[in-house]
Amino acid sequence: MSGIDPEIEARAMELRARERGRGREADSPVRVPGKGWKDIAWRTYEEIGRDRLSLVAAGVTFYTVLALFPAIGAFVSLYGLVADPATVEGQLASLSGFVPSALIDTVSAELQRVSSTESSSLSFAFIGGLLFALWSANKGVQSLFDSMNVVYEERESRGFFALTALTLAFTTGGIILMILIVNVMVVLPQVFSMLGLSGVGSVVLTVLPMALAVLLVGGAISLVYRYGPSRQRARWRWISVGSVFATLVWAIASALFTWYLANFANYSATYGSLGAVIGVMMWIWVSAYVVLIGAELNAEIEHQTGHDTTTGAPAPLGERGARMADTLGETS
Repeated sequence: MSGIDPEIEARAMELRARERGRGREADSPVRVPGKGWKDIAWRTYEEIGRDRLSLVAAGVTFYTVLALFPAIGAFVSLYGLVADPATVEGQLASLSGFVPSALIDTVSAELQRVSSTESSSLSFAFIGGLLFALWSANKGVQSLFDSMNVVYEERESRGFFALTALTLAFTTGGIILMILIVNVMVVLPQVFSMLGLSGVGSVVLTVLPMALAVLLVGGAISLVYRYGPSRQRARWRWISVGSVFATLVWAIASALFTWYLANFANYSATYGSLGAVIGVMMWIWVSAYVVLIGAELNAEIEHQTGHDTTTGAPAPLGERGARMADTLGETS
């Protein structure tokens, strides 16, 4: 994807590989010295602007919003087949300081609708509605994968069926993840009550669902970083730093933005009935932007070392099937 003459680029890679004290031979991110991290931070900052990550995040947000409501419908339909959705509504309130209240209200409204629907119609909704929702939400996941290719400077080379199967698997996994989180919120109070720890449990349950959600989100982000870009997969240790960074920053940014929406922003005054949707959309944009920055950080960490960061047998520079692993980044 680079417009530089291949011979000139090869010569530049050779010279950079000889640099000392910058982690050019590091076999793990923890072995990159301070000067190397300075290079990584500088290039990450430069690439955020060069790749127009704010605009790319806006594209991801657009497709995610289109996919969000079908995904919520699939979630409540699936949950309605195995449990009483009415028991979950109260537990969603524990996320009120973590995600926008508009999103919680939307899910709660769907839960009320499902709880008043007969089980036979729920089965029909599961068969038809879930398939439609998965296909609709699939576009949102594909846009996220496309953004990974932008960050890692790759072209999509996976076939239509392979890519669709992968994104559908991620879409289904995302819905299952939502169900797991909600089920834990329902089960934990019962467990603490049975153990006679209701006093302690009330305090723990305020934090525990949040911590669990953050851990699950972190795992999902790691999977996106590894399987999202169209390239030879990176080893887990080379995506760990960006994953931890993105997870922690997302948790903080999500909580702060939700607090801002609840106390200062009044989108309803500007956008009327669309205010709630705008609030959710802005939260998704912030989340997507943070995830993309984490991916950019991972890409530049790989770009710092000449060591093979990809899975499989070790290969020399230029033969690893991943641009960030096949080239070396500039120094600051």
